[in-house]
Amino acid sequence: MTQYLLKRLGLVLLTLIILSLIIFFAGSILPGNPGRAILGPFASQHAVEALNRQLGADRPLIDQYWSWASGIVHGDMGLSYQFRAPVSSFVFPALGRSLKLAVVAFIIVVPVSIVAGVVAALYRGRAVDRVISVAGLSLSTVPEFVSGVVLIVVFAIGLKVLPVTANPPSGTAPLAQLRYLILPSIPLVLVLFGYIARMARAGTIEALDSDYVRTATLKGLPRSVVIRRHVLRNSLLPTITVIATQTGYLIGGLVIVESLFNYPGLGRLIVTAANNKDFPMLEAGVLIIGIVFLVATLVADVLYTVLNPRIRLQRAE
Repeated sequence: MTQYLLKRLGLVLLTLIILSLIIFFAGSILPGNPGRAILGPFASQHAVEALNRQLGADRPLIDQYWSWASGIVHGDMGLSYQFRAPVSSFVFPALGRSLKLAVVAFIIVVPVSIVAGVVAALYRGRAVDRVISVAGLSLSTVPEFVSGVVLIVVFAIGLKVLPVTANPPSGTAPLAQLRYLILPSIPLVLVLFGYIARMARAGTIEALDSDYVRTATLKGLPRSVVIRRHVLRNSLLPTITVIATQTGYLIGGLVIVESLFNYPGLGRLIVTAANNKDFPMLEAGVLIIGIVFLVATLVADVLYTVLNPRIRLQRAE
């Protein structure tokens, strides 16, 4: 297990280096002049060139990458072109807000989707299975901005039971903040429900048709015991990987939801940085999303190995 973890950590580190190279050089070829972006269109060319020298934007790209990557390792993400302030003072608070919204969505969608998928598998071919499958497929095709607008009109404007904005006033208690996050989390739940439920259903059906479940059933074990001890643990293994892969989407793909509900998360910050040609902010934000995705995938692999003895034996050999 230790050897496997070391290999996975090495692979994550290599992937992170490659990702940082892609992010930096992709940002470098985008049109735009850092000095001009900071000083504005009416600044003199001499002032623009002087600022570019100060920022190091006139150095070779490999030197700029090394300086940027070294700063990232030491916790320095550079200065924002737009705000002339440390990028970290914007990126990490925005990441925290996106994580908060993602956690609320996960708390809702994961148990609901898994229960729905398991129930659909247990009653496969029947009306319950068809209803859950059709509902999941239909909901996953509804864009977030459509479901978000409908939710705002019904629950915020019509019934007035939930606030329109997802950004609570300053000083709001932690538990009271949940009320502001429920409405924006529902569009994410609707999109992810069908995908996770289908994976849970497929894994449960595969476990139900396996030899060890048939053996347990022939031994006379109650159906509830068979499902709890033999089906669920094995059927949910693929679902764990699926849930982990959605973490990157929830953190970085919240642009529409964050804009619709006026929520200052990381996705909205990245879009704003791209529109303003704030390359340090853009590069740091995308890199943070990549790190979150890699960490979530590593956690999923470790959990998959821990929960599946056959995988542990194969890797030990």
